[in-house]
Amino acid sequence: MIKLSHRYEQISCRLTVEGFPDVSSGQGSQAIGILTGWSLALAGHTELEGKRDHLEALLQVVAPYARHLISGAPRAFGDPVSPVAVHPDGSRHRLELRSSQPNTPPMALHLDDAELADLVRCLDQLLLDPRLQLNLQAPTPQPLRRSELRKRVPLGRRIAAPLCGMAALGLAGAVSWMVPIPKPGSFNPTEGKGTSSVAAPGNSSSSGKSAVQEKTPTPGKTATPGKTAAPGPAEAPAPAPQAQTSQETGTRPGSSPTPR
Repeated sequence: MIKLSHRYEQISCRLTVEGFPDVSSGQGSQAIGILTGWSLALAGHTELEGKRDHLEALLQVVAPYARHLISGAPRAFGDPVSPVAVHPDGSRHRLELRSSQPNTPPMALHLDDAELADLVRCLDQLLLDPRLQLNLQAPTPQPLRRSELRKRVPLGRRIAAPLCGMAALGLAGAVSWMVPIPKPGSFNPTEGKGTSSVAAPGNSSSSGKSAVQEKTPTPGKTATPGKTAAPGPAEAPAPAPQAQTSQETGTRPGSSPTPR
């Protein structure tokens, strides 16, 4: 049986997987169902080699670490006893691989952003390759935790809203204490308005009549200059003055006076 080797390359990273097809499960001649080893070569770093458990551990920590890094909440992934661990180290990323052999110190690699991105692309190609039928356990994407979301917002912005609310509440309380409270009975709505000039309800008709009588012109009298008489029916002419009686003049009507 021929040993197969599949290679996944990027600019600064090369991942090589070796194995044999699993004939018992009906795999093709170009499929790898039995993993014998893998190697990872990063530019400027020592080439790494491992078994299946190291490859699965690499998949479990690198992909979630990259997602948290893009989300702005980087944190360490991998237990102290796990074969692979990665955590932020200043502006770089520290990748640690622990050997299964006792008394062997872990190997640490410091990657920059470009090298980490190339490593993630190589691992994605490995997972999406249909020729690789290893049933590797890929990590399930998980949302960010609430504490991680709070860390994305600076502390000044997180406490600005509560401080502004407390300041506004204190200012409103101070203004309310400065406004004087009116004493009971100190306000009289009729004060300063004078005596009411409203007539009594029972005298409304008489007052209306007297006003009409005062405005009606008297027959035989001339209206005051500058005033216009109220419109009404035409007035009858005044009767002519009668002749003086005989007693007042000493004569009778129709006779001439006798000289004395």
